[in-house]
Amino acid sequence: MSTHVYKKIEIVGTSTKSIEDAADNAIQRASKTINNLRWFEISETRGDIEDGKVAHWQVTLKIGFTLEE
Repeated sequence: MSTHVYKKIEIVGTSTKSIEDAADNAIQRASKTINNLRWFEISETRGDIEDGKVAHWQVTLKIGFTLEE
């Protein structure tokens, strides 16, 4: 079994649909410029309210990825 070294970053994803969609949007965007994504953790959840309804979700994610050799 090999050992891994990870780097951890923090990003914020958004969506008008759901928390899950906001997280997925963030991960998809991060994967375009960061290689070897391995795990994520949602550390904060926020949203905007308009006319008594949730209008926009925001989630803060910590994303771990392995460093390249």
